[in-house]
Amino acid sequence: MAEITAALVKDLRDRTGAGMMECKKALVESKGDIGDAEVLLRKWGIASAGKKASRVTRQGLIGSYIHHGGQLGVLVEVNCESDFVARTDAFKELVHDVAMHIAAADPRYIRKEDVPAEVLDKEKDIARARALGEGKPEKILDKIVEGRINKFYEEVCLLDQPFVKEATLTVGQLVKTKIALLKENIGISRFTRFKVGDVAAMEAGHENPPE
Repeated sequence: MAEITAALVKDLRDRTGAGMMECKKALVESKGDIGDAEVLLRKWGIASAGKKASRVTRQGLIGSYIHHGGQLGVLVEVNCESDFVARTDAFKELVHDVAMHIAAADPRYIRKEDVPAEVLDKEKDIARARALGEGKPEKILDKIVEGRINKFYEEVCLLDQPFVKEATLTVGQLVKTKIALLKENIGISRFTRFKVGDVAAMEAGHENPPE
């Protein structure tokens, strides 16, 4: 297995336009073979998605999902570039799947950048105190904290959560597969999750707000 260096990850990113984390994952799964990693990214639909990420999304749909029994419901806004794409079955399926995922996984934020600094600082303090309590060496505390914060992101950030219908994909990767398929930038702008009796229904912030 070839060593997966930062330079190798950057090379794959330059060739495909995919994100750093996706490139690293593809290289790990391909045992460091950059050609096989590129094929994996194409299969995941990610290779061409990064190049579209800066394009403005002014169209889209408001999707809804009501869980069986009517005790839990979600509203979500997903944006794209054109009304044409918003009317396609593939886009409508994405909106429905994202709403259903939110109902099941109960994310608190859309992406890592939405986590307030005070919340992140608190989680880091907890992770560090826990590691110290477990007797972990001081020299590896930072690495342990980083790993636990990444796990925290996977638990609370929509785009980092494993997709409920296909756990090998994150929701962020799912969106990128649709970007590659539909040839337009796509962003999840906001969502609200309602549960009967829960007054703390949460509305997440914008990712690609329509103009």
